[in-house]
Amino acid sequence: MIDITIVRAGYRGRGITYALVREAVGFARERGAHALEGYPMITQPGRAVSWGEVHVGSRNVFVAARFDEVSRPTKRRVVMRIDF
Repeated sequence: MIDITIVRAGYRGRGITYALVREAVGFARERGAHALEGYPMITQPGRAVSWGEVHVGSRNVFVAARFDEVSRPTKRRVVMRIDF
C-alpha cells in the first residue's frame, strides 16, 4: 500500500494530490499491476473534515484519475478502483 495523499502544510490546495494520484497510476501500470484501489473520504463543500480523516484523499481526486466507484462501505467512505 502506498499512501500518496499526504501533502505538507503550506503546500496544500495547489493540486499536488491530483498529480500524485496520476503518477501512482502510471507507476503501477508500468510495473504490471492489474488494478489499483483507493479508499477516500466523501467530502462536502462547506463542511469541515479533519486532516486525520482526509489523509486518504477525497473522492474527487480519484474520479479525476479515472477510478471507478466500487462500493460505499460507510456514509463517508468510498472504495475506488482502476483496472489496467
